[in-house]
Amino acid sequence: MADALAPLRARLARPIREREVLRVAATIRALNPEAGMEKARQAVLAWAQRRCGGDLPKRAWQGDSFEYIAAGRTTLGARLTTEAAELWALRGDDPDKTVPGRVWTTEVAVGRQDGQPPHLSLRLLVASPEEEPEFDPAVPGLLRQIAQQSGLLAGGFALSDTPWRIGSEEDLGKLIDMLEAPARRLPIFVATGDERSADPALPLIDVGMLARATIGLAHVVVVPARFTYGLSDAFGKLRSCYHGAVRAYLPGFDSAADPYEHPLTLGEFVQRDPAAVVAELRRFASKESLRRLRLGQDVLAFASVRSTALQIEQAAKASSRTSDAEQLESALRQIEALRADLAEKQAEAEHNFELAHQEEERAKVAEAQLHHARERIRQLEAQLASRGQRPDEDVRLPTTWEDLADWCDQFLIGRLMLAPAARRGIKKAEFQDVTLVARCLLWLAGDCRDRRMNGGGSLANVPIERGIENAPCGEDTFKFDFQGRRLEADWHIKNGGNTREPRRCLRIYYAWDEVTQQIVVAEMPAHRRTGAS
Repeated sequence: MADALAPLRARLARPIREREVLRVAATIRALNPEAGMEKARQAVLAWAQRRCGGDLPKRAWQGDSFEYIAAGRTTLGARLTTEAAELWALRGDDPDKTVPGRVWTTEVAVGRQDGQPPHLSLRLLVASPEEEPEFDPAVPGLLRQIAQQSGLLAGGFALSDTPWRIGSEEDLGKLIDMLEAPARRLPIFVATGDERSADPALPLIDVGMLARATIGLAHVVVVPARFTYGLSDAFGKLRSCYHGAVRAYLPGFDSAADPYEHPLTLGEFVQRDPAAVVAELRRFASKESLRRLRLGQDVLAFASVRSTALQIEQAAKASSRTSDAEQLESALRQIEALRADLAEKQAEAEHNFELAHQEEERAKVAEAQLHHARERIRQLEAQLASRGQRPDEDVRLPTTWEDLADWCDQFLIGRLMLAPAARRGIKKAEFQDVTLVARCLLWLAGDCRDRRMNGGGSLANVPIERGIENAPCGEDTFKFDFQGRRLEADWHIKNGGNTREPRRCLRIYYAWDEVTQQIVVAEMPAHRRTGAS
């Protein structure tokens, strides 16, 4: 039947589908919230006036609800007011100048509550009959205008359409604080210079274009080559960015973060096609905005604002002495708005379903690849063992605490992981023998893990080296969260003696993770402090 109907389907016009491209949520800088909101509203109207194909009605400039249709473009406004709050929203359509049938829609909402700075949200949507429209996302220029005129903040950090160029150690310290700030809501795109290039201070990509296209979606920072060492000192090489590389540091990053959750593009790949790297970062930022900002809470849909405004208007007319014709007209407008709101919610549900499906497929592929990789590693390790070799026999051990975490991430990957508390413990460690700790971790990633997976006897009170043994935690067992799961640290490596003096006392508390088939080190290298101790 599908084959028989194919010729008919080919002759029919493709249905128009509206897709959401990006979302922005920001706070407007304003000493006077009412004046700040009005300034932003006027900027939005001035921007819409240039695109509406005519002159907006007087009601629009007075801040009231309005409708304006001209030259195939529709511009709508809606307003809600109470004694303590005000909300105003606009939706404007703009046909694409080069692709027939493609229409861009921008929705902006500006609101304020007494005692709080005004807030702004923006959505960009595209309607098109294309199966998969191809374009590089960019935030509408409207946001750049408001940021320049009034100032916009996200998570307490200013939004800018120009990159921040690190020029001093003080700037570098501010960047490090910003990267680890818990309140940060946007990704930070760090583009570095390469000391091997003609100008080590310059990045390899067009950071100006990137900053203009992603204002409100990300912060763009340029780190000259001579300052990249500071990033490595603060976070270790695996979480750093240097040699012309570009990295996206997502919200929630810190010195204990999984480095593979913060995408890195190496300098040699950037050099091959800098424009492609910029385009990919623009797509990444827009997808992150859809994933992180919640519709109806962080960002408002125009259909919902207009529907609510018309409901209030209908209720007011019903309670007054307006004519039946006026009430009927208001009711019809409300029905139209409710239909638009329903269509908006259906589109949002379809979009969320599509995103969930994509994430599910990606997770399945990643899990399958991880399973095959683990099986391949197991086979290679078995081959080495059959030849009387050990996979770690030529591994060079670290001699300083500064190198230990990166060493674990590099040489023990897939076998042993450090939990955030363990990484913090390493940063402030006082235990004197770093290579001893490294040998203990190698034992955990090797012999201990092998016994967990393949059997081989009890692990209780197993000597690792002279004066060092593996033992159950007993009453010191504790639970901890790791990568969204609850694990139990019920084993530890310890040295002999009764001292708890940090320079001589060694404790490595760990758990066995059945899901990933890895050792997870919960805390180290000092004795764990509890209520009893």
